[in-house]
Amino acid sequence: MTPSTTTTAATDQAPANVSFGEAFRFWLKLGFISFGGPAGQIAIMHQELVERRRWISEKRFLHALNYCMVLPGPEAQQLATYIGWLMHRTWGGIVAGILFVLPSLFILIALSWVYIAYGEITWVAGMFYGIKPAVTAIVVQAAHRIGSRALKNNTLWAIAAAAFVAIFALNVPFPLIVLAAGSIGYFGGRFAPQYFTVGGHGKANKSYGAALIDDHTPTPAHAKFRWSHLASISVIGAILWLLPMGLLVATQGWDGTLTQMAWFFTKAALLTFGGAYAVLPYVYQGAVGHYQWLTPTQMIDGLALGETTPGPLIMVVAFVAFVGGYVKAVFGPDMLFVGGAVAATLVTWFTFLPSFLFILAGGPLVESTHGELKFTAPLTAITAAVVGVILNLALFFGYHVLWPTGFNGNLDWLSVVIAIAAAIALFRFKRNVIHVITVCALIGLVVKTLAFNTLI
Repeated sequence: MTPSTTTTAATDQAPANVSFGEAFRFWLKLGFISFGGPAGQIAIMHQELVERRRWISEKRFLHALNYCMVLPGPEAQQLATYIGWLMHRTWGGIVAGILFVLPSLFILIALSWVYIAYGEITWVAGMFYGIKPAVTAIVVQAAHRIGSRALKNNTLWAIAAAAFVAIFALNVPFPLIVLAAGSIGYFGGRFAPQYFTVGGHGKANKSYGAALIDDHTPTPAHAKFRWSHLASISVIGAILWLLPMGLLVATQGWDGTLTQMAWFFTKAALLTFGGAYAVLPYVYQGAVGHYQWLTPTQMIDGLALGETTPGPLIMVVAFVAFVGGYVKAVFGPDMLFVGGAVAATLVTWFTFLPSFLFILAGGPLVESTHGELKFTAPLTAITAAVVGVILNLALFFGYHVLWPTGFNGNLDWLSVVIAIAAAIALFRFKRNVIHVITVCALIGLVVKTLAFNTLI
């Protein structure tokens, strides 16, 4: 038998059933290697689960991904939850989703503490000095990437432009922009559907051999829609939200920092259409502008940490919460670290709880409605609006990085050079985000440690 026929025979046979323990080990590994933002994380899962392990077919993988794109929340984490749920029922989904986030939470708590406690040390400050211009370029690239995929006609371009003007010039809250865009998409899908029929994540036209969950594998019983299942998961989800929120209100009061964090990030979790970059302006408006949990500079630094750690980018909320809990001394001046760590953990809980509920309760329901224009057109319009919102975020970062003392101060030319170099690396040479941030951090470190501060 030739090698080629051996390979063909091997791929024609589906893998053996995957045990819960084997799946647990994979999801744990994924939590530590899921760098690169949602695109990179989805690519890793595709390579591991579709191409190498063949736990799920290309068609079923993309089918699940399109479901997750319809929902608010981090699509990569939801995709892991969905596949875990499809393979090993509810606990499989819970384990997959938690392990996708947990390593990132521990890493960010540690890095946030180093940042807030030792951020004035020269080498730490130097690294962040180089990273900030890179983050500005990365946000611009995010706007370009989402825009090139979403803005397929003049109508969607107009929605993006209107969203930019609304948030940049009129300071309209992000939730109202999402509501307006969704309404435009809903009615546009009914009366002018040709402008709101943008495609999804592509077609499943590849095969890597027989998969455990193959194209024609019947939907398992636990993944079929049942009203009783929807009701039970909804009740459990409500309890899991109400119990910690009630405890916070009872112990901290409604106006307490931790209570307001829980309430604010619950709302943020429901607005993450289009990924983490879409909700960051809302987080900025609340965390920096309204609650003053951290400064604009700290917000930029937090995004830099989020870009360089594994897990969903929306985990930047853990940094926001840690800094807020630390600075506000929620448990007193003698327990600053504990206050920050508890705040980060609570915010992570309230941010990701809706994502689990959307998959475990709504996955089968979304499956029965996905592809109908009346459901996808509002998402198309919201995604277009997100492009304008992200562009505003890029301008916000650029202002604070390139004019650190305001427009009345001097332009930071070295930051301009770093930002342009980062943009060239990202756009022209398609370099990995982690590589760009690492190089820029080293440049900043050299600038600070070699006493070039007079140029800064």
